[in-house]
Amino acid sequence: MDEILAGMADGADAADAPDLTQDDIERMCDIICDPSNIVGVEPGEQVIVTKDGGEFKFSQDSGGCGVGITSISRAAAVQMYERAFAFDTLELGWMDYSFKPLKTVVYEEMVTYEQIVETVIPPFMYGAMPNMGLYYAPDGQFRNPNDLMRVSNMEDSMEQSELAAEQLVGDMEYITGQFTKIGLEGFDFDTTGSAGDAEFVATLRGAETYRKQDPNANIIIGMSSESILGLHGLMEYKGYRVAGMYPAEQAKMAELSGANVFGAVVNTNSSKSFPWNVARATTIIKKCTSEANIPVHANLGMGVGGIPICEVVPTDTVGRAGKILIELAHIDGV
Repeated sequence: MDEILAGMADGADAADAPDLTQDDIERMCDIICDPSNIVGVEPGEQVIVTKDGGEFKFSQDSGGCGVGITSISRAAAVQMYERAFAFDTLELGWMDYSFKPLKTVVYEEMVTYEQIVETVIPPFMYGAMPNMGLYYAPDGQFRNPNDLMRVSNMEDSMEQSELAAEQLVGDMEYITGQFTKIGLEGFDFDTTGSAGDAEFVATLRGAETYRKQDPNANIIIGMSSESILGLHGLMEYKGYRVAGMYPAEQAKMAELSGANVFGAVVNTNSSKSFPWNVARATTIIKKCTSEANIPVHANLGMGVGGIPICEVVPTDTVGRAGKILIELAHIDGV
């Protein structure tokens, strides 16, 4: 109980969120202390299950996840998510899961998407990370803002962020425009904001463009961290400065961009216990769900949502974190 209260206090302070109710705290303690190895919600309380990373998690061992079944096709992997694991939405992704490398193979991916979409029933999306770091040296054409900041060249650092953001928006517009031609059902802008506030604004603009291309698209903006790093510091979207925003404010920006699902993230502190982390995540995400006008799908995996940072995540913590966030933070999906 001490750990729960301490985690709640930290989350409330970080995200300017209200404390959990006493009933919430006691219920959380009951779920954490449940002697069962696996716990779950009651029938009728289930939520939507989505995923990131596409079908290649079966065939590719990326060093952090994936089971390395090299003989399985991409179509079979997607069908396994549908028919064996009962996912509510499906996703295709290129093995180098970012917009920049995807641009070079987009036509091949369009063909693959067309072939698979005819064989599955749930909503079938495409996914990629903005990953704006790929646009900076040594991988990209723009100078690295971090290197410029180290020598106190702040104006050039900000300018390079802005130029990279413009390039990223253009790539997003091109890629979503191509997929729209073949009837893409939706796009998952995954791990948004990993390169700071300029990347977050670029992604919002990319989602806004995609919404104009396809008014009926399913657009998910999933975050990379709980707060927006101000690597630029002054980037704005529709008059709002985004640096320092926590999930409740991020969800509002996602809604303004035209996204219809928001993936909230709360980062795990590896030096703290599971009760501390899940209480902190619940406190922050509960504020997000209470203020958001679009569904909130909490990111629940290794290192986020209260889940420990482990190569193979302990199943008992996944079930407890999911149940807590569903019952107490009222998330709409996982």
